[in-house]
Amino acid sequence: MIYNFDKIVERHGTDSLKFDDLLSRYGRTDLTPLWVADMDFEVCQEITAALKQRLDHRIYGYSCADEGYWQSIIDWERNMHGFEIDRSELTYIPGVVKGIGFAINHFTRQGDKVVIQEPVYHPFRIVPEGNGRQVISNDLILKDGRHDMDLEGLEAIFKDEKPRMMILCNPHNPMGVTWAPETLRQVARLAKQYGVIVVSDEIHGDLALFGHKHHPFATVSDEAAEVSITLGAPSKTFNIPGIVSSWCVVKNPALRQSFYGWLEANEFNDTNFLSTVATEAAYKCGSEWLDQAKAYIERNIIAVEEFCAAELPQIKPMRPEASFLVWLDCSELNLDHAGLIDLFVNKAGLALNDGEMFGMNGACHMRLNVATPRKVLMGAMHKLKAAIL
Repeated sequence: MIYNFDKIVERHGTDSLKFDDLLSRYGRTDLTPLWVADMDFEVCQEITAALKQRLDHRIYGYSCADEGYWQSIIDWERNMHGFEIDRSELTYIPGVVKGIGFAINHFTRQGDKVVIQEPVYHPFRIVPEGNGRQVISNDLILKDGRHDMDLEGLEAIFKDEKPRMMILCNPHNPMGVTWAPETLRQVARLAKQYGVIVVSDEIHGDLALFGHKHHPFATVSDEAAEVSITLGAPSKTFNIPGIVSSWCVVKNPALRQSFYGWLEANEFNDTNFLSTVATEAAYKCGSEWLDQAKAYIERNIIAVEEFCAAELPQIKPMRPEASFLVWLDCSELNLDHAGLIDLFVNKAGLALNDGEMFGMNGACHMRLNVATPRKVLMGAMHKLKAAIL
């Protein structure tokens, strides 16, 4: 089947966060929304068909996850990433950010230190701070046009600050980096040495682009498997974040028994039938849709790069190795934070995520979601050009 990603679907009035919450977040409703990380593409028909079939039953009682659901996750991770998962190591989580919150609340205490790597997805900072933990950033460094980890700085933090936990973004959001296995092995070695639990958010792992490969953290070494809690989901992959379905893998039996027992005692790992049905259909039937979606996203990224090079040389897009999020370096516009927001929102009529949301070292940057029909995307780029000129 050939999927039509050029189709423009009206999303206003569907309780879409991306479209229907613009007023409270940006002060206007007449913006082109290119911010929160969901796609403006219709999901593959197998997901919709599976949901319709289940809903047509018309009894929506308490549900349980059958073996087909669990096996679909196991098979997907094995086939896509070489991640071997035993059923006993796997549980349901009602959202990756919630999973991070669960891990923080179970394994750390008030005042404990948690390491993140800014600029990074802002809940990595908000969730631990909101739970009374201290956040320390091991800021990413720019090397030869690509962001990398400061491993020496990370070891110094582990040694001097004695954090209990690190939240790893793998692949990284918003930088779009797919971390090399050796980099991840070094993180695991340090975490093992200094007694740090690594919570690895791998929600963008299926969206590796331009020949890059995602490496699940728990697969790179025995040490990584021992210290890690892996969180993943079909939500970004198949554009179903509104159907809350995520999963967690813990290889270490000591960590797993403690954490999973706590989740079960609080019923945090109870599934619902919409999430299990959608997940199983996505993982069993969605690979062709995903291949076409990634190819379309790659062409959108190239279109933005070419447009900026020809028409907006002051803006430098950084090509993501994974995800549909493009980090725009706007420093040559010579605008302060307020001026940059004014340019994008009030002058160009665009809603993007501003870089400072991801940490102060994200200043003078914007995060652009390119998972939208190309006509919409390029219309937005022309609006930005007009606003600058």
